[in-house]
Amino acid sequence: MTYIKLALAALFISALTACSPEVGSKEWCDGLKEKPKGDWSANEATDFAKHCIL
Repeated sequence: MTYIKLALAALFISALTACSPEVGSKEWCDGLKEKPKGDWSANEATDFAKHCIL
């Protein structure tokens, strides 16, 4: 029973991490370009400048 719970927890965690692309990846940059700039957080703007422009 413990192994089943552990397997379900691992599956749940892997599903959560697969939902959003890694910061700085091409998919992340493209997704942020489509998002209105007024909705960007300060961290998103900084990361976009670091990874997508420079």
